[in-house]
Amino acid sequence: MGLYPYAERFTVVRSFPQSGRSRAEVLSEIDVMSEVEDSPYHEGRISGSIYSGDEAHYAFLNEVFGHYSHANVLQRDMYPSATRFEGEIIAMTADLLHAPEPCGVITSGGTESLMNPLLVYREWGRLRGITHPNVVLPTTAHPALDKGAHYFGIELRKAAVTDQYIADMDSVRSLIDDNTVALVGSAGTYPHGLIDPINELSALAIERAINLHVDGCLGAFILAWGEDLGYPVPLFDFRLPGVTSISADTHKYGFGLKGSSVLLYRNSDLRRLQYFIVPDWPGGLYTSPGMSGSRSGGIIAAAWAAMVTLGRDGYTAIASEIFRTAAELCHVIESQGDLQVLGDPFFNVAFTTTEQSGLDIFHVNDFLASRRWRLNGLQRPAAVHFCITRPNTQPGVIDRFAEDLTQAVADAREHVGTQAKSGAFYAGDVTREQIESGMAWWLDATQALPPA
Repeated sequence: MGLYPYAERFTVVRSFPQSGRSRAEVLSEIDVMSEVEDSPYHEGRISGSIYSGDEAHYAFLNEVFGHYSHANVLQRDMYPSATRFEGEIIAMTADLLHAPEPCGVITSGGTESLMNPLLVYREWGRLRGITHPNVVLPTTAHPALDKGAHYFGIELRKAAVTDQYIADMDSVRSLIDDNTVALVGSAGTYPHGLIDPINELSALAIERAINLHVDGCLGAFILAWGEDLGYPVPLFDFRLPGVTSISADTHKYGFGLKGSSVLLYRNSDLRRLQYFIVPDWPGGLYTSPGMSGSRSGGIIAAAWAAMVTLGRDGYTAIASEIFRTAAELCHVIESQGDLQVLGDPFFNVAFTTTEQSGLDIFHVNDFLASRRWRLNGLQRPAAVHFCITRPNTQPGVIDRFAEDLTQAVADAREHVGTQAKSGAFYAGDVTREQIESGMAWWLDATQALPPA
């Protein structure tokens, strides 16, 4: 079955069809596939990925999206509502993250929100005569930054992390030189959900008169509510004077539809360096605020609708449940004895086996996958994480996980010395065998397809 589990159930399209199929037939196939693929998240067994899980919320956003699914945001004369939606999304996010002014852009997701500031800081460096710019960031920073550095000809210098898996400031400081244009810190990191010492990075950025980007793509829209809820979330936003930009994904804990993110800058002078203009093209003056050209108005409208309907009260209530569930998860993991949580997380909990146990964390993951739990594999060190989202806060989910985790540890003891099936991969060019092993829950689920 492999990567194409529907090949035996549905006709495989191998060339452009001469005649179109009925809409009813197509919708029927989509209903079957989506129901199977969504079933594990309805059970609260998925780490990350599905951040809201509220079907009524999704239905509402899909209705909003439908009004603008055909609209191109480039054509502002036809769809001035897009300007309203974008402006108000930026204003709300700037308010949440204490920006001195509502200055930012909407992007297609976290990757674009991390690549754009690299371009800006390269251009910032050029204005100061820096022709070979470098950016210093910890090894835990998201690989989209590697992608942006590759595209834009920037050297990345990877700093070490401490035994708590946050940026080691001595290592960061040692890598800065006269060609450094920016520092990067995360709130929180994708692997471990931890907050780098943004306050110290801010002070260092001011000291060296350089920029600091905070990658809040994953965590900004959840951690921002922690202070109001009484959790000891350290400052990571524009209240720290050295922070010059922050990325925050509205399609994660902002609970919008996939394909939207916010990138904020401290001031418009920085944002201006992101703009691209071709003044003399025969097709007319061409201007673009970022890498994207045509964009769907539906995605932006849905993000706006999510934010204004939930409001501070709605987001805070959901965040409270996520923080509570993550704390329960940490207790469940630590109570195993042979497992340990990495760092001190608030919402994204990474864990591994203790050195004394001699167990392979991926054997633990293999067993959990057989029970349809989808955790994310990590490396350096080998670990897995369970990123808590709203579906995981349902009653009974953590209790079921605790029962399966106990059995998973026992199973790992029986498999000491054997090769685990799963491993650490995020996305991209992995082997078929790796994908089939790591996605065992999904492949098993497809066996439940209804008969023809």
